[in-house]
Amino acid sequence: MATAIKLGLRQLLEYLQDPHKVASFQRICGVRGTFADAWSDQTLRNGDCSSHGDSGRNAGKGEPEDGQTGGPRLRAAASPGSTVKRGGAKNGLQNGFAPTPAAAGETAGHAAASDGTKPLRRNSLTGEVGQEFVIENRLLYYLFTFGTELGNELFYITFFPFFIWNIDAYVSRRLIVIWVWVMYLGQCTKDIIRWSRPSSPPVVKVEMFYNSEYSMPSTHAMSGTAIPLGLFLLTYGRWEYPFLLGLASAVCWCSLVCISRIYMGMHSILDVIVGFLYSILILVAFHPALEVIDNFNLTCRYAPLIIISLHLAMGVFSFTLDTWSTSRGDTAQILGTGAGIACASHLNYLLGLMPDPPLTQLPFSPPPLSAALVGRCLVRFVLGVAVLLATRAVMKALTIPLACRLFRIPCHDVRQARQRMEVELPYRYIVYGTVGFNALFLVPFLFSYLNLF
Repeated sequence: MATAIKLGLRQLLEYLQDPHKVASFQRICGVRGTFADAWSDQTLRNGDCSSHGDSGRNAGKGEPEDGQTGGPRLRAAASPGSTVKRGGAKNGLQNGFAPTPAAAGETAGHAAASDGTKPLRRNSLTGEVGQEFVIENRLLYYLFTFGTELGNELFYITFFPFFIWNIDAYVSRRLIVIWVWVMYLGQCTKDIIRWSRPSSPPVVKVEMFYNSEYSMPSTHAMSGTAIPLGLFLLTYGRWEYPFLLGLASAVCWCSLVCISRIYMGMHSILDVIVGFLYSILILVAFHPALEVIDNFNLTCRYAPLIIISLHLAMGVFSFTLDTWSTSRGDTAQILGTGAGIACASHLNYLLGLMPDPPLTQLPFSPPPLSAALVGRCLVRFVLGVAVLLATRAVMKALTIPLACRLFRIPCHDVRQARQRMEVELPYRYIVYGTVGFNALFLVPFLFSYLNLF
């Protein structure tokens, strides 16, 4: 009986991890790859981690065979029509496109070519290139592109500040604590498990930016679960709104993000399910502790020192798990943001800025919409985001050259320099720590000075 259960469970996991299931879902949604015929009969192995194994000292670390280090986990090059070795997939790309140089911030692939195919998408951090593909259902393409953006930096740098400045700073502080722990644990788990992304072909890589990361679990699914459900748990009873409306909104948000990762070809069904369940587990564990954590951040005399030290230690630990990938920068970025927000909340409490409303005022009722209210919210949002973007640009311009000079690392190639641990850890941590601090302290102080609250 036990053997039959184990066998059935193993078959279920293999089924959920099968890249052909991802490819089938993509075809149903109108995504067509333009793979060469020479690749159509290649044998695919689900979750092939052979390139991440322990057979050699550098196995699975993306290091070049000539012994050079410091580079990202990239794929071996192969020209169209050439023979691809079995088991040679690295992080899912079995056809082996070679990376080419790309300017930072380049987002190739948004405009359709004359023959109906998409130009090759390119990772702006690594120069890594994907495949051409055809989109037959533009509505689903834009819908799932929006869904996957709900787990990207642009969303975080706009959603959290907007919620702080216009809705409820109390909820925002606690929601960011959840977000930091969910994302940190998710990224560390990826680098411990080291499962490669779904093989391509048959999967079409509609997105390329995170393709150098490992796959299990989906951190997009984790954040896409933790943020809406955490928001629902923190606001229901504090704000007046229908229970079913709040729950339905959270479920729709979560579903859109999770499904978008399969549509984009970045995760197997199993990655997404595990990410969802893992996030629920973390949320259940941390929700009862939010009151203690928030009170500590506000009132403990040594909170800033402890917060900064803890987040730095967590960042250093995560940087020792593997060689460079986008997950490393994301981890330092998230930890820096969390530290900045926590330190700003402590300073606000000491100075009496942005005090939490008394419990006697609960529950809050959403104010009636008016042109004046919308206009004031938009002014706060535009002005505040402009300050945060300026902060990020200035701090980035200062920290990268400074770190390169301190650690004697050539900075003529910024892309290569910021892949070094000595540069990336202080750069990401300081830049986004400052952004988080300004989001909760400097920008609200500016609003108060301009009488925008």
